[in-house]
Amino acid sequence: MNSAEWHARIESGGRVTGAGFLVSPGTVLTCAHVVGDGEDLTVTFTERPGTPPVPARVVAHGDWTGGATDLGDLAVLALDEEVPVAPAALAPVDAAHGPAPRKLVVYGFPAGFDEGTLTEQRVTAPQLIKREWLQLEAWHPGGQPLAPGFSGAAVALADTGEVVGMVTAAAAGRDVRTGRMMPTQVMARYWPGLQSLVPTSDHTTADRARLRALVEKAARAGVDCDPVRLYTAAADPFDPPPPEEGFDSLWSAALFVLCELDGPGAARTVARFADRVEALLHVPAVEPAAPDWSPILVELGHSGAGDGLIRVEVSAYSGGRRHPVDSGTVEQHRLHAYVRDRIEAAFRYLTPGADELVAFALPRDWLDWPVDRWESDPDDATPLGCLYPLVVTDHARRKASTRHVLTRAWKRLDALPGARMHRVECYGPEEPGRLRMRLRRPDACLAGFGTAPAASRTRPHFDTSLTAPAPVIVWSRGGCGSGQEECDGADGCTGKAFLDALDACVAAVPPAELPRHILALREEADAEEDHWARGIQLLWDDPRVFTDPHAVAPAHAESPVA
Repeated sequence: MNSAEWHARIESGGRVTGAGFLVSPGTVLTCAHVVGDGEDLTVTFTERPGTPPVPARVVAHGDWTGGATDLGDLAVLALDEEVPVAPAALAPVDAAHGPAPRKLVVYGFPAGFDEGTLTEQRVTAPQLIKREWLQLEAWHPGGQPLAPGFSGAAVALADTGEVVGMVTAAAAGRDVRTGRMMPTQVMARYWPGLQSLVPTSDHTTADRARLRALVEKAARAGVDCDPVRLYTAAADPFDPPPPEEGFDSLWSAALFVLCELDGPGAARTVARFADRVEALLHVPAVEPAAPDWSPILVELGHSGAGDGLIRVEVSAYSGGRRHPVDSGTVEQHRLHAYVRDRIEAAFRYLTPGADELVAFALPRDWLDWPVDRWESDPDDATPLGCLYPLVVTDHARRKASTRHVLTRAWKRLDALPGARMHRVECYGPEEPGRLRMRLRRPDACLAGFGTAPAASRTRPHFDTSLTAPAPVIVWSRGGCGSGQEECDGADGCTGKAFLDALDACVAAVPPAELPRHILALREEADAEEDHWARGIQLLWDDPRVFTDPHAVAPAHAESPVA
């Protein structure tokens, strides 16, 4: 077990009477016979040396009547104050036994071991005795046997530390190394408050263990986050909404994910929630340098030759040089195929093994084009945005003065561990002038929109973000488009849901890594129906990725990201 801080020693009147275990910051479970009449109870967490005993009182019990074989030997203790200890993880029902015996570990306080000691056990068989107990037997004949002082102790899986039950009795005979355990599903029968803490078997053990380890690490590190937003970003469309009162901690959100979700999507939500907690913990060990991209630039523009014709220029950049690939005027119905072939040709100019980046430079009224969804090959329907990091940018940002301001901004952003997002809500957005001031702040990085650029209510704010200039802009092509005047940002608003998920997802991603991160999101969205990131558009503009237009051929000055 990686952490044993939730193990507890129970004392009554200053005398050690048994063990218990923490199931919430203020609740400990133990046996009813351990607490006796419930007078002068204290709980000590021995794995936190120096921590004083915490007074406790019995708030629920299993109607145990005092006999050694009487049913309901369970007591629920409420601590006088919550403790900063990660609660025990409960395993799914029936996790204690399988095709092969599973080693179980019990941490108790028999005579002479006030600091605690361990015993290794296993379940003899999955059969319940009197619908109440599973029989335990020693894992090794010569090991520490169950004895007085182990009563009330959690029985945990040795490999994951998850709790499968509680010790209630040990055999009376000296040569008999057996005992009894009340499994968690029986404990929940006596105390319904435990039912919501027992996870379903839909989650894999590895995912559960990973999530708990990450949340414990985040809690120790004092990571500041919004648990509701984090859950919303990870949840499947059919997962339940967060409680109306929200989550009071990251732990409560994690327990909700582990214990309240079921069905085929639950395992995916557990994994995604763990991914987002891991992202919150990611702080680069050293200040990141500008990424070593080898970009392919696709410039599209209006043609003066007639309607339905589009001007195309494709270039590749490697070794500090621009390599023109092809240019021409193309009918719109041939555009996809023409661009696809030129991108393939551009790869011949890239440095072998370098990180490719596909950038589309578009007129402002085309910035919402779903270029990331264009097919990558006649024989492969995989979208371009699911094969390569793909970004768009605005032709109008090609001016030397704009490039100078953006370069200075990116030098500041290199030191940021995550992409700080400024939300532009689809309802009641702030004045464009105030938005410009916010986007000019030193730590400003990303402007997030829950609407497409053409949305009437936020179009001025989108234009302001482009001209500020914001180094990064992200929006949803399928965001809130239902009556911009009527939208109030309620829970049903797709734009709000997009921004909530985006904020949680990119908060720990360095700005320079966003193209790679969005690629991963697009792959995930392509594999899952109704994924929040389907239709995500990334305008990402780092001038250092492209050769200085004043140091190369004049054609390079045409690049809006040069």
